[in-house]
Amino acid sequence: MFLTVTCDSYGAIHDGAPVDPDTYDYRRAARDAIHFSSLVDRLIQNLRRLLGWEVQYFATVEPQKRGAPHLHAALRGAIPHHITRQVVAATYHQVWWPNHDHLLYPSDAEQEAPVWDQHARTFIDPHTHAPLTSWDEALDGLAGDQDAQSAHVVRFGQRCKPKGILGGSEEAGRRIGYLTKYLTKPISEVIEPDTAAQRAHHDRLHAELAITPCSQRCPVWLCYGIVPKGANSKTIPGRCNGEAHRRATLGLPGRRVLVSRKWTGKTLPDHRGDREEFVRQLLADVGISKPVRDPARVVIFKCEPGDQRIPPRDELIMRAVAQRVIWRAEYNTALLAAGGPPGAKDTSATGEEGKR
Repeated sequence: MFLTVTCDSYGAIHDGAPVDPDTYDYRRAARDAIHFSSLVDRLIQNLRRLLGWEVQYFATVEPQKRGAPHLHAALRGAIPHHITRQVVAATYHQVWWPNHDHLLYPSDAEQEAPVWDQHARTFIDPHTHAPLTSWDEALDGLAGDQDAQSAHVVRFGQRCKPKGILGGSEEAGRRIGYLTKYLTKPISEVIEPDTAAQRAHHDRLHAELAITPCSQRCPVWLCYGIVPKGANSKTIPGRCNGEAHRRATLGLPGRRVLVSRKWTGKTLPDHRGDREEFVRQLLADVGISKPVRDPARVVIFKCEPGDQRIPPRDELIMRAVAQRVIWRAEYNTALLAAGGPPGAKDTSATGEEGKR
């Protein structure tokens, strides 16, 4: 069966942009996007517990025009539609993190940001020089407070579309093609704004994501007076390199393609071998032959300092870059000869869902 679920509404939308941006709940939209993958994990867990068997799935996470993620999933087996809708409606994920509703240190004011104390080995307040609360201390305070509430709760929206699919039918092939196109399609192509209103909406969502912590180790925590796990002298308050904070992803989780372990019955080395064989055959069709690697004929040893047989490091790096460029050019040539990359035609499996 094929299942489509999406995030809740944060305000009225027209043509991919809020009707009234001032009343649109950007904070909840940003947090829902960051924790969407955890909500999907909880959905599969709830389905398995209710049905009593280990549901297998192949799913992709796609951004809508409004920037909110939604999920398309192929589920093996027939599940009653009313059961699926009930599980989706009852599924939620609580984020038990310290409260991060009010900024203590603006991320755009470096002179007001916390500073690293070399002696205390932690961050301190720039004015009082008092050490900030550590991550473990913040969690301990949360656990000791009987009236504490979760920092955020993520839920699915009301739109839930389960659909039965017959194996081997034309419909099954179309849905499978729609899922697999996201193996190669970057997020930036999907959420490219078409209008000035959409661009302004994405800018405001990105601004909210910039001050929303994405993990326990996120440097954005320092803006809320909390030292994240693993912080050191190289940590810059408010500067996180995680995908959730990038303008091109708008908080979309790094795991865009989700596959259960028993979906194919193959191990990771099996999948790696299948991918290598696919690329090798694709190149062979255009006359590019690649040798088959034989691990038994390769000897790996650690280089000793001063070994004259080893080229300089910069030469090794440039040689590796040049080799990658050649491989990419050969692969692109093979793709074009085969009729273009899969999923080149941007069509939605659900029509209405992908246009919102």
